[in-house]
Amino acid sequence: MPIEWQNRPRLREPIIVAAFKGWNDAGEAASAAVEFLCDAFDAEPLARIDPEEFYDFTSVRPNVRLVEGRSRAIDWPENNFDAARVRAADRDLIMLRGIEPSLRWKAYCADVLEVAETTGAKMIVTLGALLADVPHSRPVGITGLASADGLVERLGFERTNYEGPTGIVGVLHATCADAGMQCISLWAPVPHYVAATPNPKAALALVRGFEGIAGIAVDASQLEAASDDYDRQVTAAVASDPDVKAFVERLEEMADEMSEEEGPPEQLPSGDVIAREFQRFLRQRGPGDEGAS
Repeated sequence: MPIEWQNRPRLREPIIVAAFKGWNDAGEAASAAVEFLCDAFDAEPLARIDPEEFYDFTSVRPNVRLVEGRSRAIDWPENNFDAARVRAADRDLIMLRGIEPSLRWKAYCADVLEVAETTGAKMIVTLGALLADVPHSRPVGITGLASADGLVERLGFERTNYEGPTGIVGVLHATCADAGMQCISLWAPVPHYVAATPNPKAALALVRGFEGIAGIAVDASQLEAASDDYDRQVTAAVASDPDVKAFVERLEEMADEMSEEEGPPEQLPSGDVIAREFQRFLRQRGPGDEGAS
């Protein structure tokens, strides 16, 4: 069976919050947000999805590691459910940390729904992060999609109007809606010029967005400190390169003016050029230098 149960605690109408490494996880923001929630609430293993049916292991390869320096163990792609009792709230939590599957997405989503039905979950919240023309120095604007009409607006998020290729987050959201499961999808934009750097600021925005949905307070002081460090480090790196600085300043102007323009003026370097040069700059500085990421 694809679902392997490790524990079956009694949970109070839990909310499932899910994120997947891969295409839906720019700056590792979504997966970091769910990882943070697991740690914040001392979540314990609940179940896992056997990866055998859902991955092409030539593209999503398992890792080999040494155990006690001698024997070897294989770590396969993981899709783990962890459960947490939240005594200060009316509902408990289930966190799904996964890797976007390569194969059989419909069957994979059916397995997620089976876990929801078995545990009595009434809502699934998916988190995602995408690359966008946004400056790192401004607040992260969360966009959302919900199965219930008007829910996104009531929660204070901006409704997404995206059309185009989708990932497992989009497919899972649609599967839940078709099955009558209440579902909400939250997305955080990540600056494309610093795409390869983990983005705790976007992760924090997703955690805060989830707080409003779940009605659960999260002590995110650790993530707030990491977000402040991220801002300082990226700002220092941007300031050292005139082209990057000019590009980011233009993005800041656009954000401040609430402009609907699709991109920066042509006289500025393209986003792709800036992204390549910025990542090269960070690599050259190295982890021991001030302002490095």
